[in-house]
Amino acid sequence: MITAIHRLCAWGSNAVSVLVVLVVSMVPGLVQAETKESGGLQLLSFNVRYQTDADGGTRHWKKRFPLAVELVHRMSPDVMGVQEALSGQLDDLQKKLPDYAVFGVGRDDGKRRGEHVSVFYRKDRFRIDKEDCGHFWLSDTPQDPGSRSWGNGITRMCTWLRLVDQRSGRGLYVFNTHWDHRHQGSREQAARLIARRMASRKSPQDPVVLMGDFNVVEKNPAIRYLLGESVPLDGGRGPEKWASPLVDVFQQLHPDCKNRRTYHGWAGQREGMAKIDHVFVSRELKPLAAEICYDEREGVYPSDHYPVSVRVAWP
Repeated sequence: MITAIHRLCAWGSNAVSVLVVLVVSMVPGLVQAETKESGGLQLLSFNVRYQTDADGGTRHWKKRFPLAVELVHRMSPDVMGVQEALSGQLDDLQKKLPDYAVFGVGRDDGKRRGEHVSVFYRKDRFRIDKEDCGHFWLSDTPQDPGSRSWGNGITRMCTWLRLVDQRSGRGLYVFNTHWDHRHQGSREQAARLIARRMASRKSPQDPVVLMGDFNVVEKNPAIRYLLGESVPLDGGRGPEKWASPLVDVFQQLHPDCKNRRTYHGWAGQREGMAKIDHVFVSRELKPLAAEICYDEREGVYPSDHYPVSVRVAWP
C-alpha cells in the first residue's frame, strides 16, 4: 500500500497539499470528479512488464494483475499509456476496465504480435478522432511495422491519437512510446522523430501529452531536446533546438526530490534518481500534481516499474 511519507513527498510539502491528498486518498473517485468538472486531466504512464514464464511466483502476471487493476482504479486516469503490454495482457485489462477504450497495435507486425504501447482513455469523457490517429516505428522507415534502425536491437514504436472531449469538443493529442534500453543514438533519433510528428499534427492548436518508458533520466540529451534545450543529436551537424518544447510535470513540481526511482527490477527500491518513466505535456497544460505510485502488497508489485501519475489543468 502507499505510505504516508510517499504521499507527502509525491504531492507536496505544505499542509494544504497534504490535506488535499489525504482527502483524495479516502474518497474514491474524487480526483476523477475534480478533473472532469475543472477541465483538468489525470494521466498515468504504466510499464506493466510483459508477461513471460520466466517471471514466476509473485512476479507472474496472474499474481500481480489484480494489483495492477486496483492501481488503475485508484488513480482513475482519464488517459493511460501502457508499455510492454502483450495482447493477452491488454485483453485482461480491458475486461477489468470496462470504462476505458484502448487503442494500439503490436510492435512486431502492426497487429497483435509483440509488445504494445497502447493508450487507454475514458469512454465517458473522450472519443477518438479516427481520422487523426496511428502508429509509427522508431526507425528510418517509420511507416513499416516491425522496422528498426539507429542501432537498437529491439523494435521500438510510438502510438498516437487525437482525443476529443465529448463535452467541450476540444482536442488533445496523446503520444505513448518505449525507447531503446541500450543505444543512446537510437534514443536521440527517436526524440527527433517524435518531435517532428508532434509538430506536424493536423490540429496544431490542440495540446500534446507525451508519455512512456524512455529508459533514460531527465538529464539525458534526448530528453533535454524534448524540453527545449539546444543539444547535439545523433545524425545531426551540431546542436539542435526544438521550437515547441514540452514540460516535465514531475520535475516542475518536485525539482528537489532526490528519490524518484521508477524502475526497481522487482527489488522495491525507491531511493535514487533512476526515473526513466515520464509524462511530458505542452505548455498549454498546467501541472497541478505528480506522484510515483509505489503500490505493493505482501511482496507483490504490479510491475517491475513504478507507474507515474500526474494531474494537469486544461484551461
